[in-house]
Amino acid sequence: MMPQILVVEDNPVNMKLVCELLEFEGYRMVQATDAEEAIGILQQCTPDLILMDIALPGMDGLTLTRRLKADKRTAQVPVVALTAFAMKGDSQKAIAAGCDGYITKPINTRELPAEIAVFLGRAMACAKGKTDEDPGN
Repeated sequence: MMPQILVVEDNPVNMKLVCELLEFEGYRMVQATDAEEAIGILQQCTPDLILMDIALPGMDGLTLTRRLKADKRTAQVPVVALTAFAMKGDSQKAIAAGCDGYITKPINTRELPAEIAVFLGRAMACAKGKTDEDPGN
C-alpha cells in the first residue's frame, strides 16, 4: 500500500497542487487547512509523512510541529516544512522546531515527487533500522 501523506496547508491553490501531484504518484492524501484540523486528523490516523505549511492561521506550523514531536504517538512521523518565506535562517528555524526537511514555495512540480520519495525513504530506513538492527553494518 502506498504511503499516506497529511498536507497541512491553508492556501487552497497550494493544497490542490500538492495533493494532485502526489496522488498522481500514487500516494494517499489527507488534507487539513489549519493546525486544529490536523490535530483532529492525527487522532484518527498516523500518516507516513506530514507536509506542514509554516504560516497557518491560528497556531502556526512550527508550533504544531513542536507539539507533534513532543507527542510519542506522532514523534516519529517525518514533518517537512512548506513555506513561501524562504528568508535566511528559516530553514534553521524549521529544523530547530523538529522539521525533518524544508521545501520552499512556489512548489517545483518537477522536483516535488522526488523530494517526497527521499523523505519517505529516509523515514522508512530509520524505522527499519529501529526494528531490525543489523550488527554487520
